[in-house]
Amino acid sequence: MGSKQRTYEPEFREGAVRIVIETGKPIPEVAEELGVHPGTLHSWVSRWRRNGSTTSDRPVSDGSVGRLRESERTELDRLRREMSEKNKRIRELEMDRDVFKRCMALWVK
Repeated sequence: MGSKQRTYEPEFREGAVRIVIETGKPIPEVAEELGVHPGTLHSWVSRWRRNGSTTSDRPVSDGSVGRLRESERTELDRLRREMSEKNKRIRELEMDRDVFKRCMALWVK
């Protein structure tokens, strides 16, 4: 009887790991979307976190292992500041909405 073990291209494995790492989606969800067993994807992600690589000691894409270039770091910092400001604005608007809801409830009574 032949082996039923599937083999995956290194690019596919690297892409699957990047989806988990970059999006923060749970491994079982990504595994289901890609048609991979969750245990398999978990081992790829674990190996990447240990070595900085999905398949071997080969660095990820641009030659840096998990390190950001200066331009990427600057962009990441900018995006984090933007997100922080937007979250602050959302909290303020939610508080305003809650005050208006209370005022409407009192006005209706």
